[in-house]
Amino acid sequence: MTERHAIVRVRHALRMRRLQVSRVRQLTPHMVRVTLVGPDLDGFVSAAPDDHVKVFFPVADGALNLPTLGPEGPVYPEGVEPSPSRDYTPRRYDAAAGELDIDFVLHGEGPASSWAERAKPGDMLGVGGPRGSMVVPDDYDHYVLVGDATALPAIGRWLEQMRPDAKATVLVEVPSLDDRQALARDAQWFVTGTSPGLDEALASLPIPEGDTFWWVAVESSRARALRSLLVEQRGIDKDWVKATGYWQADAL
Repeated sequence: MTERHAIVRVRHALRMRRLQVSRVRQLTPHMVRVTLVGPDLDGFVSAAPDDHVKVFFPVADGALNLPTLGPEGPVYPEGVEPSPSRDYTPRRYDAAAGELDIDFVLHGEGPASSWAERAKPGDMLGVGGPRGSMVVPDDYDHYVLVGDATALPAIGRWLEQMRPDAKATVLVEVPSLDDRQALARDAQWFVTGTSPGLDEALASLPIPEGDTFWWVAVESSRARALRSLLVEQRGIDKDWVKATGYWQADAL
């Protein structure tokens, strides 16, 4: 018998894939959806809405210099510039169509944002993983999903997969009101730098009735602070809270 609310950790065979851009869609002023295709997508698996893949970008001369996967981790070819990489959520995978969607936040700097601003059909990317999934059970009464723009792909996917009778409270911070997206459930939207903000809303949010899972994804130091708020100040069971740093302020 499976224990109630037991998180299941699933490991996946780690593969490196070379994929081609099929479509590029501007979702909002600060987010672009890139659809990737290619025979390497065969066998792709993503078992949880907040999975992440490692996305590898071309270097300055346009080459895609991917590592091979050795017993002690990735190994790059000697004498070449390694392709820079960042972690991203697989927003949608359609095995029948052979398509993988990845949403990119445009923040004006860094290899990922710079690439996404110029992305066009025919461009190439490397994608490694997911290495594994942490599958949160669907037997909670209520889910509280909290995040900034980088968390929107995971939040969007989670709400689409959620069982119909589960309740959800969604708090999202975006750069501007124009960056709001249509989601499968209603959300409360906050604009970065305005008050009251997302953190204050979470601090004053009434604790829902029934068993509730709390999911937070923001900048790393902020994620730690919000976890402390929930567990240490508000008394939420630590096993019912997952707070993840989706980016670091000094490592864009």
